[in-house]
Amino acid sequence: MARPEVTAFIALGGNLGDAAQTLRDAVAALTTTPGIGRVRCSSLYRTAPVQSSGPDYVNAVAEVSTTLSAPALLDVLQAIENRAGRQRPYLNAPRTLDLDLLLYGSARIESPRLTVPHPRMRERAFVLVPLHEMAPGLVSQEALAAVQGQHIAPGQTPR
Repeated sequence: MARPEVTAFIALGGNLGDAAQTLRDAVAALTTTPGIGRVRCSSLYRTAPVQSSGPDYVNAVAEVSTTLSAPALLDVLQAIENRAGRQRPYLNAPRTLDLDLLLYGSARIESPRLTVPHPRMRERAFVLVPLHEMAPGLVSQEALAAVQGQHIAPGQTPR
């Protein structure tokens, strides 16, 4: 029996190497993944590191339609990160690519490996601004106002 299709939102970010191209490559990898159908991506945004260091980040949010379970989608995201050279030497280290599962339909998941909705998404302009671009109904004006002090600059539309 086939799993029903779910709309999921994924945060993308990176601040090492050609981060914009790395994000584009990650979106391309999502489009060729079995179990993932439609993929749309927000504009790219430049942000200062939050609880991190290193150069500015390039961030975006992707919307995907998927028949994968949330844990299986997380496996795909981690595999894409690994192929991009993601290393985790310490908490919040600069990175080539970070992919976070923000929302998986209306699911609420709490496991040792995965929490959905993402527990810190409402605290971060680099998530809320591109998420609002993709799905305005998911981000309130109050939520955007709460992060307005965090610098975020529009970048470019992914190719």
